[in-house]
Amino acid sequence: MSGNEIHQDAARFRTSIRVVDARVFRGPHLYSMTPMVRIQIDLGALEAFPTDKLPGFTDDIVRLLPGLAGHGCSYGVAGGFVRRMQEGTWLGHVVEHVALELQSMLGHPVTRGKTRSVKGSPGTYNVMFSYNDEVVGLLAGRVALELVDSLLPGNLHGLEGLDEIAEMEGPFDFAVRLQQLKAGAAERALGPTTASLVREAERRGIPAARLDDSSLVLLGQGKHQKRIRASCTDLTSEIATEIASDKDLTKFLLQQAGLPVPSGELVRSAQDAVAAAARLGYPVVTKPLDGNHGSGVNIGLATEDEVRWGFEQAREHSRSVIVEQHFVGSDHRILVIGGKVVALAERVPAHVVGDGRSSVAELVEQTNRDPRRGEGHSSVLTRIEIDECVEHFLSKSQLTLSSVPAPGQMVLLRPTANLSTGGTATDRTDEIHPENALIARRAAQIVGLDIAGIDFVCPDISRPVSETSGGIIEVNAGPGFRMHLEPSSGRARNVARPVLDLLFKGGKDGRIPIFAITGTNGKSTTARMLSHILHANGATVGLTSTTGVYLNGERIMTGDCSGPQSARIVLREPGVDVAVLECARGGILREGLAFDACDIGAVLNVHGDHLGLRGIDTIEDLAEVKSVVVESVRRSGWSILNADDIHTSAMSRDAGGRICYFSLANRSDWPDFLCSHVAEGGRAVTRERSRDGWDIVIHEDGESMFLMDVDEIPATFEGSAEFNVANSLAAVAMAHCHDVPAATIRAALAEFTTPGRLNVFDGHGFRTIVDYAHNPEGLKALGKLVSHMKRGYQRTIGLVAIPGDRRDCDIREMGAVASRIFDVIVFKEDEHGLRGRAPGTIAGLLREGALNAGCAPGRIQAVCPEKEAVEVCLQLAREKDLVVLTVDDVEAVWSQVTGFEGAAPSRRGPDQTHIRHLRAG
Repeated sequence: MSGNEIHQDAARFRTSIRVVDARVFRGPHLYSMTPMVRIQIDLGALEAFPTDKLPGFTDDIVRLLPGLAGHGCSYGVAGGFVRRMQEGTWLGHVVEHVALELQSMLGHPVTRGKTRSVKGSPGTYNVMFSYNDEVVGLLAGRVALELVDSLLPGNLHGLEGLDEIAEMEGPFDFAVRLQQLKAGAAERALGPTTASLVREAERRGIPAARLDDSSLVLLGQGKHQKRIRASCTDLTSEIATEIASDKDLTKFLLQQAGLPVPSGELVRSAQDAVAAAARLGYPVVTKPLDGNHGSGVNIGLATEDEVRWGFEQAREHSRSVIVEQHFVGSDHRILVIGGKVVALAERVPAHVVGDGRSSVAELVEQTNRDPRRGEGHSSVLTRIEIDECVEHFLSKSQLTLSSVPAPGQMVLLRPTANLSTGGTATDRTDEIHPENALIARRAAQIVGLDIAGIDFVCPDISRPVSETSGGIIEVNAGPGFRMHLEPSSGRARNVARPVLDLLFKGGKDGRIPIFAITGTNGKSTTARMLSHILHANGATVGLTSTTGVYLNGERIMTGDCSGPQSARIVLREPGVDVAVLECARGGILREGLAFDACDIGAVLNVHGDHLGLRGIDTIEDLAEVKSVVVESVRRSGWSILNADDIHTSAMSRDAGGRICYFSLANRSDWPDFLCSHVAEGGRAVTRERSRDGWDIVIHEDGESMFLMDVDEIPATFEGSAEFNVANSLAAVAMAHCHDVPAATIRAALAEFTTPGRLNVFDGHGFRTIVDYAHNPEGLKALGKLVSHMKRGYQRTIGLVAIPGDRRDCDIREMGAVASRIFDVIVFKEDEHGLRGRAPGTIAGLLREGALNAGCAPGRIQAVCPEKEAVEVCLQLAREKDLVVLTVDDVEAVWSQVTGFEGAAPSRRGPDQTHIRHLRAG
């Protein structure tokens, strides 16, 4: 097809790429275990134009991004992706590879990506690619889309929705965009010191999370966590840092300890500086009292005028100035970590080497072309900047910027050897004399620093300073590592390793055990049961659930906290020993899990809830989402699966770690896979019939162990609350797989009364049950218990609701199920539960479902909101009634029930002032 034919054909269609959605997955998610950016795009008319139908497209994009030629794609060899484009692939696939290549050009070596069409939506694709920094990843995604769009012929252009991805200024120009992308990546980049520590942590499997836009990083989880900012750590004393920043105090303390330091005086005027220099003897050094990076430091000052000038230079950085004796020799930085010398670099001030033709200024320009040199501290070396200090220092050697040094002549440009002012470094770690190393170690200990940079001047570091003269001129807190990580010459030293050894002793990975629980029903109760068991076992437990975040049972946050943001709160809580995390489908679909791996993951069941949302239309789709939890289980961990649920048990194929099943089925009814699993020594927790009732039994290694009677667990209502029996089995399985003693599990479950499912109150002449059933399957399970209990009661009164983001058929079914369970029904409809529906719609559908199931209209009442609905149900209740309240905030309603002060039971009847009847339709 020719270009003109393409233009004519495309003109009949909408010809823009439209961005439907963009999001960042920060943990394992539906599409991959790798964190990724996902951009959902609608190609529209471009669906008809794969790359082989776009003349010149492949050549143009490879010309702009030559690195694409190295992408293997599905062929697995260099050139594979170019071949795919030549054969014909869709533009979403191209965007994926371009986004990966752009990040690689920035020094972010990412390779994993995938592009998949969206089921039931022709022309719509999920474009996914991995990232190192999510902001940079989003920016790369935007530039990739713009670049692909810019290469389309003629009126095929027209990208929409880019502002949803990342903000960038100006019309698209690839060269400009690439520069903006590089600038954004440089601004986000961690400095060399912090980056080296993060890389070492990741190599050891220690979780690392950036806490701000600078260099504050959290390493580890819970009680094992440590914070770093560059080379300052949780172990860095504030007092020690203050001492190190006061150079005069530091020198005094070292001098008191008998360490070699230059004599000096603290002055506040140029005249005082001159007088001090006369007493000390020329040459001298002037430096600010609390400066850093060598700013304002000048050495070898040999006249009064030079001292005055040096004083003014130092005064720009500090009110007080130190004048001190000048040590002759080479400048060394000795790095001491945890009381040990781990690296030493000899530093040379910024300099150029003459070639007999170029001026000093030209030599500086040539030197700065070294690709290792950049701005600030992010590069291996720093660009040399010409300023007043450089010109003054040159003048001391009778040189100017216009001078032409002889071939091979080294011209020093600055008095100090800091890398931040353009200096270079040579590794001398293996050459330090033991006496000099001892002096450096003692200096760090005297100041009190866990990590210290000792500036040491002497003629020969391999000889004792006591023989050569010289000594310590400064002790630095938070020393930079780049001179050791990537010296200008000599061996590179992994100085991040001893820091991590210091922070995480014994090679620990800084993690706490993570228990992740998902499923359609029972998550909150199982999580609470497990938390109670683990706390009884002596652990400080952080729990997330649909009702809040808890620390050892105390609620610290209220609301639905079953998503990744709440999970991160627990994982970052300093005192937490273990994390029990309820993982709802919404959070998994929104941004993935809050962790890269869990120790024990459980899927309780999969029922048809929340279908029709976010592309999850079938139970099989929902099972894929829930499976993410057990797929994230580490190799040494355990996946807990419900053997009675076909969707859950099927997850064993992809689940991580070892498998432990739980089952309510009689042994004679076990499915074949469970029989084989137990027979082969696999682990399972089951409910089994005994002479006296039902037992909980643990199977492993071919043996069976009785744990306890089901009747011993109050939450099971002597076994009649079958869903809580299942929840108990799951909690037992998770605790047992964490090696909690059987006696502890038994005792904890026997006393479990924390508000969750089935809170029972008998204090008002009638029985009230507070529960949480938010979908038809949950209500059916509750109905079995009500059916078992109602024989002892006059009437059953039920409060029922369902969130508005369910399908109409699900809402109607909820009403139908309620009509089969309760004699009197109150349908609750809260404003926060509308989820985009008009007021009255949900209650209307519930009523419709109940009436269609044969419910008499007089049995149905409707009340809004929850607190008022609960009050009405309590007012309606008479003596020997059973009131069942399925609510959102279980704890708040429980308080309302226990504190209820209504009419006397014998006189209690419906209070019509609190009730509004639903009209038909």
